[in-house]
Amino acid sequence: DGGAKMMVAEGALEKPVPKAIFGLHVTSRQNVGQVGYRPGPAMASADQLKITVHGRQTHGAAPWFGVDPIVTAAQVVLGLQTVVSRGIDLTEEPAVLSLGTIHGGVRDNIIPDSVEMRGTIRTFNEGMRDDIHERVTTLAEAVSRGSRAGCTVCITKNYPVTINDPALTEAMVPTLQRVAGPDGLQLVPKVTGSEDFSFFQRVVPGLFVFLGITPAGLDPKKVAPNHSPRFFVDESGLLLGVRSLAHLTCDYLEARA
Repeated sequence: DGGAKMMVAEGALEKPVPKAIFGLHVTSRQNVGQVGYRPGPAMASADQLKITVHGRQTHGAAPWFGVDPIVTAAQVVLGLQTVVSRGIDLTEEPAVLSLGTIHGGVRDNIIPDSVEMRGTIRTFNEGMRDDIHERVTTLAEAVSRGSRAGCTVCITKNYPVTINDPALTEAMVPTLQRVAGPDGLQLVPKVTGSEDFSFFQRVVPGLFVFLGITPAGLDPKKVAPNHSPRFFVDESGLLLGVRSLAHLTCDYLEARA
């Protein structure tokens, strides 16, 4: 545990209980001078997936004496590609299932005992989130069983969906419009990245916005994205972020005075 989840658990939003909370994140997908917002689900939940296929080790020259977890794992990987593409109504909400690592074996002529794969699941709807978890578990176990292999599926729920309170967002859009200027405020698409600010929003109505840091004149679609080793921040854009948070806070307090 850490970050916002631990802060909430340790009472950061108590005594006094805030009436609203604001946050922002820099993004390469907008230029300096631009602020992005979206009411409702804005950033995805993030869940960690770990699947271990258990086979039976044997020599590569005699695979029939064992159970090959590598071939089985390959079938699981391919099968998982159908969970979202064929099992989820993407007209309702987008979803992503990606595997990032797969490990198994130590020798080129030995079929190993097991193969482990890890990945991430991203959704914007709690019902869809649970449905995908169930489908992943059922598919991985069934495919493995068909190959006479065992399978252990572990899915850890990490960050919830970042949901901007619709009423709060609507009330604060004029503030963002004034601070960012006539052409500076943009309604942006959903982001499949995740944010632990979502833990605050489970307790307090919140608004999370995006701050452009790509230099003017560059196409945000062509620059390196956040978390790339080539990611670049034009620090002149940070002032707008400070002004945005300050004005959001002051305008909200004034409206409630």
